[in-house]
Amino acid sequence: MPPHRGSSKHNPGFHLLTLAAGFITGGLLTVAARRFLPVGAVKEFLTTGVTPSVGPVTLDLVILKFSLGPVALDVSLLSLLGVLIAYLIARSLF
Repeated sequence: MPPHRGSSKHNPGFHLLTLAAGFITGGLLTVAARRFLPVGAVKEFLTTGVTPSVGPVTLDLVILKFSLGPVALDVSLLSLLGVLIAYLIARSLF
């Protein structure tokens, strides 16, 4: 009997791809809502996001010097809705 490898039948790359597709879909929904919804409470509720950021991060290797940042993630209610939609589509397909 093979060792237990977790309850999921998909590898972590599948879950990462589903999560990325969900955030992209949710980001598009957020941008569309910010552009086309009229000013009001619904627009504020759906498009207000939390934006944690990290950076800038510098790596100095004497010959090469890299600088990355700041890196920020804008998470709103619509971006979470996009993740839910991507999860439901992926679950129904696979």
